Amino acid sequence: MKRIIIGISGASCAIIGIELLQELRQHEDIETHLVITKGGEVTIKEETDYSVEEVKSLADYCHDVENMAAPVASGTFEVFGMIVAPCSMKTLAGVANGFCENLLLRAADATLKESRPLVLITRETPLSTVHLKNMLAAKEAGAVILPPALSFYNKPQTLLDSVRYIVGKALRALGIKAKDFKGWGEQK
Repeated sequence: MKRIIIGISGASCAIIGIELLQELRQHEDIETHLVITKGGEVTIKEETDYSVEEVKSLADYCHDVENMAAPVASGTFEVFGMIVAPCSMKTLAGVANGFCENLLLRAADATLKESRPLVLITRETPLSTVHLKNMLAAKEAGAVILPPALSFYNKPQTLLDSVRYIVGKALRALGIKAKDFKGWGEQK
């Protein structure tokens, strides 16, 4: 069983985290651990038709963002990797600077210190110099920076198709194939 931590922070595109959880439910060999920040809860309510409780029910385990004693806070808790979807610039700054003020940031810190894959689906535009420096610092620490950039070779018909493409890219960064993901040259 592969354990994957999913973080949802307070940036636009909460649907990416939700679709990620939906996709991972289809993989019987994956156990999901979810951490949602307070800002993430607000974004879920504002941007989607899901309740926070419905989103929490998509995960195998849900941990309170303030519970620094949760298993995912420790590097000794074996996880396959972590994805923060979406990753706000505040969360990015915390990851880049080792500022572990909540469980999501502590789990990301533990993921990096144990040299496990950490994917940050950073969500902001345009990017300031501070954002870019934090992205570079997080990358240098070992994170994968994966902004939700659109792709058209996969011929998306809906916005949800584009969201699912981003989910597939994020999972691919962990070495996991999304059920319907098709990379370049595979779309036929």
